[in-house]
Amino acid sequence: MEIRIQAIHFDATKQLEAFIQKKVSKLEQYFDGILLAEVTLKVVKPETALNKNAAILLKIKNGDCFAEKTKDTFEEAIDECVEALEKQLVKFKEKSRSK
Repeated sequence: MEIRIQAIHFDATKQLEAFIQKKVSKLEQYFDGILLAEVTLKVVKPETALNKNAAILLKIKNGDCFAEKTKDTFEEAIDECVEALEKQLVKFKEKSRSK
């Protein structure tokens, strides 16, 4: 699976990129057919609490999965996106099995 990280209007640290790689690559446990993961990070204006937005789009065989969360830190937002995508992938896998 290829993981693309795009930080809008700021530079993501190596530490943050490593965290994202680690978390997103774990999604392969739930579904083998993930072709690409596009991670988009942006800081929402104005500068208040809950201003870190993370969105993950998974391109998978026969469809897409998407999750977007806004939290205090990018790590929290990525964690919650990954959790949401885990659920989506499990559902997707069950649907494709039943066909």
